[in-house]
Amino acid sequence: MPYDERLAERIRLALKRRPGISERRMFGGLAFLLRGNMLCGVVDQDLMVRVGAEAYEQALARPHAREMDFTGRSLRGMVYVRASGVRTAKQLQSWLQQGLEFAKSLPAK
Repeated sequence: MPYDERLAERIRLALKRRPGISERRMFGGLAFLLRGNMLCGVVDQDLMVRVGAEAYEQALARPHAREMDFTGRSLRGMVYVRASGVRTAKQLQSWLQQGLEFAKSLPAK
């Protein structure tokens, strides 16, 4: 199934001024990376965000978030956010900021 191109374009626009951002097809969708570390992506109609293990439970408690279970089991540290959770620019930016903060904490690849 193709990923939501409109959501991908919104992410591109939100991240365009940040140095070190790249894109790669992964998980059957599109991933956005910071210095080689994934921060978020689009899978089907959902935003995928890498929040890290420490922020995982807190992220799951946010509205519209659920476990990322791409492989059939939960990938701790990564969440899916339903389209209804990123309808506004403010909602999307909040999730992107969380992914950016985690990706910034990792060494460049």
